[in-house]
Amino acid sequence: MQFPAGWENARKIKFEQGFTTPAPRDYVGHFPLSTPEAKAVYNFTLNHNFSLILAYHTQGEVIYWKFQDYLPYRSEYIGTQFSKSSGYLLDITPPESSWAGYKDWFIQEYNRPGYTIEAGLGENPLPISQFDKIYADNIGILVLASVLA
Repeated sequence: MQFPAGWENARKIKFEQGFTTPAPRDYVGHFPLSTPEAKAVYNFTLNHNFSLILAYHTQGEVIYWKFQDYLPYRSEYIGTQFSKSSGYLLDITPPESSWAGYKDWFIQEYNRPGYTIEAGLGENPLPISQFDKIYADNIGILVLASVLA
């Protein structure tokens, strides 16, 4: 949640929710790309010509596929195929989480499909006992992404 795609909106929402200091989740940083890992993913993406991206998170068995009013070519179709393969719900990102994500920035920057895949169920960190199910649910997404990209 440190990418330059509505970062100011994310900061306002997360600060109102009490996420004002570094933490394992929901902290947006002091400014966009303020952590080395966010900056590294950003630069890596700028230096490659990706057809689509997958941003993996763990919590919810849902695939988020849209950012604001952007509708990249085939993005809903590809998301539907991911959903069918995994059994995960294809959905719109909730308003309180719909800003400053890697998927959001990629879609805004390139107008290409991007997805946040929330693997597994429960509260982070998920137990290792979910690994086999998460793997089985997601291997098809990874294969489809290489074919549909």
